[in-house]
Amino acid sequence: MPVRQYLCIDQKSFYATVECVERGLDPMTTNLVVADPERSENTICLAVSPSMKALGVKNRCRIKDIPGHIKHIVAQPRMQLYIDYAAEIYAVFLKYIAPEDIHVYSIDESFLDVTNYLKMYGMTAKELAVMIIKDVKDTVGTICTCGIGTNLYLAKIALDIKAKHAVDFIGVLDEESYRSELWEHRPITDFWQIGEGKATRLRNRGITSMYDVAMASEDLLYNMFGIDAELLIDHAWGRESTTIADIKAYRSKSKSLSSGQVLMRDYKYHEGEIIAKEMMDQLCLDMAAKKLATDSVSLYVGYSYTQGIPGAGGTAKLATETNLASMLVPAIETLYHRIVDPRFVIRRVCLSCNSVVEDIGVLQLNMFEDTTKQLRDKAIQETMLGIRAKYGKNSILKGVNFDPAATGRERNLQIGGHRSG
Repeated sequence: MPVRQYLCIDQKSFYATVECVERGLDPMTTNLVVADPERSENTICLAVSPSMKALGVKNRCRIKDIPGHIKHIVAQPRMQLYIDYAAEIYAVFLKYIAPEDIHVYSIDESFLDVTNYLKMYGMTAKELAVMIIKDVKDTVGTICTCGIGTNLYLAKIALDIKAKHAVDFIGVLDEESYRSELWEHRPITDFWQIGEGKATRLRNRGITSMYDVAMASEDLLYNMFGIDAELLIDHAWGRESTTIADIKAYRSKSKSLSSGQVLMRDYKYHEGEIIAKEMMDQLCLDMAAKKLATDSVSLYVGYSYTQGIPGAGGTAKLATETNLASMLVPAIETLYHRIVDPRFVIRRVCLSCNSVVEDIGVLQLNMFEDTTKQLRDKAIQETMLGIRAKYGKNSILKGVNFDPAATGRERNLQIGGHRSG
């Protein structure tokens, strides 16, 4: 059985590069950030161009943190444009690799299993990567970096740690070279799935590198991280058994739909309630469009960081599964009143419809409810979905959407919380 070869291809400073390409500028020499300056000077940059990074400007910095002496272009986010570019890049991949051997990890990063294509093309994995990267540059205009590994983990690490320091932006790893080159690499947070919290717990035990993890007592690691220690230990040795086929075959046992937003200013108690109700109403439409229903909704409200207090969270349980706003919005309203402290201002609201199931029909929801009203509400909901599908999300709205505190109309014009174009 041949040793598997994976490519992990990432688009370098994707959003910023797209904006440079659209302007006919070279992203390697153009100072550009993608951010919405209309929000505030505290707005986080979604991306900065490679030339800005070379000047020490960090990705995800705030507009106000960019040194004043650096002249730069501020580009408004255009999420639909980035999605369109991502689709063009995927189309380039499909010229060489079948869709069953491609896993789209994010809008700007994909894994490709090229094992069965190397003999056909008469190339090494690196030669094939170079050809695909060149085609993306020639066809789309974006710049790729690439990690090549004998499993998905090593391909990702080759991308994240090695490729950024390579002249050709390509890094290569197998288990042997991983251990010889990266076992002593620090900081340990450079490795996939090791955040500051996990790194701190490891550091408190004197573990600061993947070599230290590999040499550590497995009992110690299992006591610290439970079942997650198994993955950590495998990764310390450069092992990963999951394949793209496994990822594509996976089906979650339970599903949920969620929505969250960080508010652009501090919201008072009654304004936060407007946001929660508006978000619940939209989630109801999302569930109806997907023929899903829920009998449990969760709400989390984060207070302004200036108050230095933890947020509030809770869950409301309904008697039956539903996607009707006439049942779920009152439930979230009651939950909001129960968990939120009116003394504090609000900066974050998150909602989740838990363990969603297939919508089996309004008449089966609850025989003790007024099914005539439910049928009417269902018909109204279906009509709203039809109108929105044809004329756009803002073509039909509810009264709550016109409250001064409401954000729904603006969010309907966004993708992922940012301007669509």
